[in-house]
Amino acid sequence: MAVITFVRHGVTDHNLEKRAQGHTPNPLNAEGRAQAQLVAGRLAEEQWDVFISSDLRRARETAEIIAAAIGKPVDCFDPRLREMDRGKIADTTEEERVARWGSAWKELDMGQETHESMRARGIGFIEDIASRYAGQNVLVVTHGYFLGQTLKELMKDESTGGDLRNTSVTKVVCNDGKWAYRLYDCVRHLPQP
Repeated sequence: MAVITFVRHGVTDHNLEKRAQGHTPNPLNAEGRAQAQLVAGRLAEEQWDVFISSDLRRARETAEIIAAAIGKPVDCFDPRLREMDRGKIADTTEEERVARWGSAWKELDMGQETHESMRARGIGFIEDIASRYAGQNVLVVTHGYFLGQTLKELMKDESTGGDLRNTSVTKVVCNDGKWAYRLYDCVRHLPQP
């Protein structure tokens, strides 16, 4: 049985500004670092066999905070876990895109990664990890939109994977070739409003 636990990175200023992050090297902000500390404390309650993270700065920072708490270093920083490549719109807000390219900018070729490509990348990662680390408890730090698209494809359910919260925990399990959620977008470690 494969068990993979996904954690979305902590919040960044780009998240708050609704700025397309893509592959930008932006860091966590103070709130994001606090969120990472809280999820790290929660994750320290479990044993982890394998720990993998996206290599982008915001995910790497989250993973390093978690690593210190769980007493296990990140085994590898895997570029397959990167957020959607936003092409020309990386590091821009909607207002900036409209000002630069007009209100129909979405109809232009902005060099963004397709959903199909992102989903294939995510499923390829999951299949590889499930095969390589069968029977092990795998922890993965990644990005919200990438993870959402991957979950839609994995579960064959377009209603899932939307608006995953920063540092949310999602656990998927494979039994007899069928994936299911054991936990979905859980933020019980964060203060509730």
